[in-house]
Amino acid sequence: MPFYLWTSLLTIERAFHAFLPIWKAWFKTQRFPACNVVQATTAYATEPFDRAERIGALRVVDCPNSHPASFAKLWQEECDRWCPGDKIPVPRRHWARMRRELERADVVLCPSTFVRDSMVANGVPAAKCFINPFGVDTSIFGITPPTPAAPRFICVGTICLRKGHQYLFRAFERLKQEVPTAELVCVGNYRADFRMERPRWEGCFQHYASVSHAELARLFQTCTAFVLVSVEEGLARVIIEAMAAGLPIVATHESGATTLVEDGVEGFIVPARDPARTAEAMTRLALHPPTCRRMGEAARQKGAIRNTWQDYGDRLLAEYSARLNR
Repeated sequence: MPFYLWTSLLTIERAFHAFLPIWKAWFKTQRFPACNVVQATTAYATEPFDRAERIGALRVVDCPNSHPASFAKLWQEECDRWCPGDKIPVPRRHWARMRRELERADVVLCPSTFVRDSMVANGVPAAKCFINPFGVDTSIFGITPPTPAAPRFICVGTICLRKGHQYLFRAFERLKQEVPTAELVCVGNYRADFRMERPRWEGCFQHYASVSHAELARLFQTCTAFVLVSVEEGLARVIIEAMAAGLPIVATHESGATTLVEDGVEGFIVPARDPARTAEAMTRLALHPPTCRRMGEAARQKGAIRNTWQDYGDRLLAEYSARLNR
């Protein structure tokens, strides 16, 4: 635990990839239980799939991000534009390993339509893909917030180029010109790739480096809407938590939001890398409280009703049963 508390996000990420050989050695010592489905996350599915093939089990690769080719391309484009010289901290051998696992998998578990679309665009058969959005703990994120007096937007996620904060802050700058009382709250630590943008924006928003789930739920109750304009994401789980809390959503397709958010119903879907369109959506919510309330209630219905973690597991088991029967 001290390692995660006292080191940078970049160090943690590099360590995650560097420890793969240790994990592989550990995995070989483990007893494999009797099963008919083997599920593993990308980059860590090769060895589990080797065993799955020996016992005839269904091979499932869990994809927390878009296809490796899309993931690397979109992230590196942001680094080239906003932090020239930076390279994404994922070794090339891992990208190749992920692609091989996708080829071997019987099922590609996608948390969002964006992930599924990226898989199909890169040659993964659509029939392999199963979309299952994350669940939510409704015992924590289940209280509909009152509309605050001043428009207050919240974004939760590491402050970095991949999550589009460079576009969010420019959108908020535009919003302030139209609605001077508007506020922005950001929860998350900074990544190193945001270092060139950070000096310009520090102080223009309320910042929390980290909060607990209970504290986040309380923060949601003080806000007008949730906003996340990621350039690449599997599905930001916090989008569903904000929906369950009754907040309308402003987000991109690339954040995974379109899996649950219909543009104009539970919030607004905006193009990635477009501060003007993001500011327009935020302005509409800031100036029209009835629209906020209507969208917030629709978001709560979509995010919380029949979408607990138990529902997530039930959907997964039903899909696996159907594929095994086929």
